[in-house]
Amino acid sequence: MNDPVPSARTTVAAAPEARYFNRELSWLAFNRRVLDEACNPDHPLLERLRFLSISATNIDEFFMVRVAGLKGQQNQGVGHESVDGLTPSQQLAAITVDAAGLVDSQQRIWRDIAAALAEANIFVLGADEIRGDTEVWLERHFRDQIFPVLTPQALDPAHPFPFIPNLGSAMLFDLIRRSDDVEVREVVLLPPAMPRFVRLPGKAARYVAIETILRHFSDLFFPGYTVRASAAFRVIRDSDIELEEEAEDLVLYFRTAIKRRRRGRIIRLEIESGISDELVQLLRDEMGGSDALITETGGFLGIGDLSMLVAEDRPDLKFPPFSPRFPERIREYGGDCFAAIRAKDIVVHHPYETFDVVLAFLKQAAADPDVVAIKQTLYRAGKQSAVVAALVAAAEAGKSVTAVVELKARFDEEQNLNLASVLERAGVQVVYGFIEWKTHAKISMVVRREEQGYRTYCHFGTGNYHPVTARIYTDLSFFTADPVIGRDAAQVFNYITGYVEPQALQQLAISPRDLRNRLEALIEGEIQTARSGGEGSIWLKMNSLVDPALIDKLYEASAAGVQIDLIVRGICCLRPGVPGMSDNIRVKSVVGRFLEHSRIYCFGNGQALPNDDALVYVSSADWMPRNFDRRVEYLLPINNPTVHDQVLDQVMVANLLDTEQTWELGPDGSYRRVAKGERPFNLHRYFMTNPSLSGRGAAIESGSATVPQKLSLRAWRAARDGAV
Repeated sequence: MNDPVPSARTTVAAAPEARYFNRELSWLAFNRRVLDEACNPDHPLLERLRFLSISATNIDEFFMVRVAGLKGQQNQGVGHESVDGLTPSQQLAAITVDAAGLVDSQQRIWRDIAAALAEANIFVLGADEIRGDTEVWLERHFRDQIFPVLTPQALDPAHPFPFIPNLGSAMLFDLIRRSDDVEVREVVLLPPAMPRFVRLPGKAARYVAIETILRHFSDLFFPGYTVRASAAFRVIRDSDIELEEEAEDLVLYFRTAIKRRRRGRIIRLEIESGISDELVQLLRDEMGGSDALITETGGFLGIGDLSMLVAEDRPDLKFPPFSPRFPERIREYGGDCFAAIRAKDIVVHHPYETFDVVLAFLKQAAADPDVVAIKQTLYRAGKQSAVVAALVAAAEAGKSVTAVVELKARFDEEQNLNLASVLERAGVQVVYGFIEWKTHAKISMVVRREEQGYRTYCHFGTGNYHPVTARIYTDLSFFTADPVIGRDAAQVFNYITGYVEPQALQQLAISPRDLRNRLEALIEGEIQTARSGGEGSIWLKMNSLVDPALIDKLYEASAAGVQIDLIVRGICCLRPGVPGMSDNIRVKSVVGRFLEHSRIYCFGNGQALPNDDALVYVSSADWMPRNFDRRVEYLLPINNPTVHDQVLDQVMVANLLDTEQTWELGPDGSYRRVAKGERPFNLHRYFMTNPSLSGRGAAIESGSATVPQKLSLRAWRAARDGAV
């Protein structure tokens, strides 16, 4: 077993770093926490492999987008400094060092996991293990299933170097023709549609990588040649799409841009170690990657592909299966979502409570003859989207259906274009929102004809309308029939579809209009409470904290004596625990079985948190400049007492109490895994075994159901105050 992956530090001597951590290096530190889960002995073996695969996929996307952006700035001579005072070149230098250490750790951890898998009867065979019956079966498989798909291409003046797409893998062969001893070089592209591994028949799970098979049977693929050397390599290209504001047709623009993405400039070239300098230079020259980052590894290229092994049918090596609950409140109303929501606001806590309730809400709206209109934002909805199917059914039933489809959702652009086409063919009014802003707010609105007139039912999500991620991301779905919120939601949709700017929102705050100002005012309220001798208190839960203006406002609050506890899963540019600046700020990150994704913001409102009068908000926005300045986001207050208690006293308290999946951020930028303590607490386990408050309805009110385990902050507060 490996020791936990050491956490990268994010400090340098530049003066601005006295206040901020670097965004990119903070992200790498987050991915180290993800990778550390692959070393966690408390996780089943295939789940550890899943974390390893996720960390590798994360790194790929980081290079495709973030590093590509910095390389573009460097190539254009842009000297703009990051908030922590680093130029693009300085950031790239630091990233290169940190990323290299991260990749080395991935290879080391894979070797340990591979050994453990072998003990569990799951094998990834090397070339020296292909013999006997295994070799006979693989040769037949190679001839029938692999040979016809692969295409060798000679490298000479008549055959230019083939194009290798983003995330594409290939093999380079240095051959000698036996008939005349002429040197020949060949490239073989490994088709992306071909599975990376072949599973051998039999009860034991034995896998062989496609490049291992090709190398082993190279004499069949290149008859009459002797292989002098061979090496696999992998390409990562610039995959960000830069939107031109003058684009007149967004659909046409993105269809073209998606094709260009495949041919983006090379950012990273990964090569098997042992390859000659001559062949490395050949790859540089032929692939136009002279300024690409070249990495050589003696391990496994494309570790993200190991996710294929996780699908092996070995429940003993995976987390125990978990079936999410359906809110009993809705069952009490015979499955009538509208009746349940009309009676009282309800919040659904995913993945502990099923995403099916969101689908039921939309399906009921589609089938209900009294529903006259549905409006829906779609950011990431999945390939086979049940949400889209419900909207199609509603349109075909003659209802007025409007869908705001975000084409700028990174890496989902093509999928969203296809979904938009499906919606338009069904008669849905499809809108693509603003050219320069992404519509990131997750809002659904249903208008229904009732006895007293039209009533609006709304759903607000902290996550996406995506049934797959809803099983692994922790998010909140808030349902309400509050007419004030309904009017606000209608104005937001009119803003997106018709550029009609809201004039009098009563409950919602939205960006880029006023969300930042609302948050600054809420922090200011806690500052004034502390300065007047009260107990200023702030709890914030988000995925990323980057925005320097709001970080500075939190520093101001800390200096005034406000107690601030931040739960930031990923990037955090705020430096906690610095005397005179952030003494009263603590930052933790929770990384575990589920991906913490909900955005929740709580303010004490004159008292220490938690309390019944606290101001509690849910939101679609993290605290990054893009969320406040270049995206349409929402911030919604939670006023219903039961929902208020669930979000504040259950969700937020459980996150603060967690000791089994928690990391603490220090003032030097290092993350330290907290000790489990005498009474370990796992927030994911708690919510898998304890029902929510608002979803229980009359079952709890009548005393006929078990009340969720009461969470106490006494020990946590004592530890916090002792640290302070």
